[in-house]
Amino acid sequence: MKTKQKKQLKAPDFQEYLAELLKNPRNRQYYNEYGEQLEIAYKILQLRKKEGISQSELAKKIGTTQSNVARTEAGEQNLTTETLQRIASALKRDLKVEFVK
Repeated sequence: MKTKQKKQLKAPDFQEYLAELLKNPRNRQYYNEYGEQLEIAYKILQLRKKEGISQSELAKKIGTTQSNVARTEAGEQNLTTETLQRIASALKRDLKVEFVK
């Protein structure tokens, strides 16, 4: 019995793809602006998991819905400093905002 081997396709290298996209100044600007938002979102997700609480539990602590927490963790929400402070308190952290050069 003859077995056919499937040809495996190589996935494109994401870093190369990203580098190519970022050659365009408009793409770079958008990435820089949105990238900051994603970093904050990812940090919130990491801290929530470290504290061992669900999105629903965090939502209850900060006075919002689970779907808002999900959108926040996906980087789809622009957060006010007030909201960031409530999240920090709920996650037993201090909020620190810096302007760096």
